[in-house]
Amino acid sequence: MKKHFGFLLALGVFILDRVSKYWVVDVIGLEKNGPLDLLSFFELRFVENTGISLGLFQMDGDLGKYFLIAVTGAVSIVVAVWLWRATTGLLRAGLGLVLGGALGNIWDRFEYGGVADFLHFYLGDWSFYIFNVADAAITTGILLLLWDALLLTQKKNK
Repeated sequence: MKKHFGFLLALGVFILDRVSKYWVVDVIGLEKNGPLDLLSFFELRFVENTGISLGLFQMDGDLGKYFLIAVTGAVSIVVAVWLWRATTGLLRAGLGLVLGGALGNIWDRFEYGGVADFLHFYLGDWSFYIFNVADAAITTGILLLLWDALLLTQKKNK
């Protein structure tokens, strides 16, 4: 079971990401109906991201879409192999989060042509990037990978 924990986590992230995007796009119709204020610092606001993380390197059109699908797919394969070989729970968790998020965003590129982002935090005039469940999982996964690397470095230095 330990060996498969990361893959089960990836599957859970993927499902949560798909359900949240279905709810936002198809049930609420956020793209058509506009932003939905939920709290004084949080709203649901639909943005289609045709670039990579944080909207960098926008790639419109089919060539850009399939290029990003190919790159993300290649990274996902590397992460899956790394996950299969992972020996610690922290490493499995981090890689599982990254893999699940990457697969969710790949699905978006096929389904929508870009990634559906909708979680928006702000405070007055300050606005944080708009993101989704997959992005949050990838970010958390990378932080866990960094933590794991730091722990390994500390163990080697002792």
